[in-house]
Amino acid sequence: MLTRSIATLAAGIALATPALGQTAMPFALDWQFEGPSAPYFLAIDNGHFEAEGLSVEVTAGQGSLDAIPKVATGAFPVGFADMASLIKFLDQNPGAPVTAVMMLYDKPAFAVVGRKSQGVEVPSDLHGKVLGAPPPDGAWAQFPAFASANDLDMSQITIEPVGFPTREPMLAQGEVDAVTGFSFTSFLNTARLGVDEDDISVILMADWGLELYGNAIIVNTDFAAENADHVTGFLRAVAHGLQDTVNDPASGVAAIALRNPALDEGLELRRLELALRDNIITDWVLENGVGGIDEARFARSIDQIAETYEFVNEPDISLYFDDSFLPDDGSRMIE
Repeated sequence: MLTRSIATLAAGIALATPALGQTAMPFALDWQFEGPSAPYFLAIDNGHFEAEGLSVEVTAGQGSLDAIPKVATGAFPVGFADMASLIKFLDQNPGAPVTAVMMLYDKPAFAVVGRKSQGVEVPSDLHGKVLGAPPPDGAWAQFPAFASANDLDMSQITIEPVGFPTREPMLAQGEVDAVTGFSFTSFLNTARLGVDEDDISVILMADWGLELYGNAIIVNTDFAAENADHVTGFLRAVAHGLQDTVNDPASGVAAIALRNPALDEGLELRRLELALRDNIITDWVLENGVGGIDEARFARSIDQIAETYEFVNEPDISLYFDDSFLPDDGSRMIE
């Protein structure tokens, strides 16, 4: 439940006070500064936020839930969060002033990552196999809906609870046949342990019946009501930053490295390229532009969430996503 006071909310929204002609819009990430966060840093370094009259500082997060309460309480006007987590948060906190305004991960990174040499290439191959799954893992949380969409018989799959640090090592050593995880993370971790990349299968759940969306930019709705043009400007700058990243991924990783000199640039470039290919620049995005949603798919995704989550209140799509702040000047079209 929300625990911050109204005074705290007001203090957070006061972050919009102009300084030197610019509006401050601090941005709360869900996780650390890794390859997929490149568009935000290029939007800073290439002047896209400045062109919108915005001063943006990006703050790292600690998980998919981290940014949601930060934005809902007004500590940050904008953030980045998992869509399914936002839906559940709003169900549990009716009236919380937070909603998604720009979809970035058209396909979530939830995946089953397996070894072809152990017979795992498609979902049905999991029958008779051992699946390593960390209990708190986001991909494991979606596995029941993925299993239902693919008519998997759970009684024929041995589930081995594993820890995050041991997940990929167990896969590399053949102690499990596949694991649940984020596609680019588990793939790269497994390859770094010496497994031939050609032997690694990535079964992206979104390609096999999972209708869920991934991460989106979220906004404090009280802030947005008073600063609609700034929110639209922020989203336009992000779209430009994404185009810059597509044009030159290495420059995006270099921008992150400026903030983290210890960054493994080669690793993060691979992570970024995989995220762009599999999660962000999808066929739907190339046709429709970045940021929007397919309402029919979104409705189906809520039905899938309901397979493993009991809604307290009747789901209402309008509470979870508001496309009215998306720029309509063509800036969302990615080439």
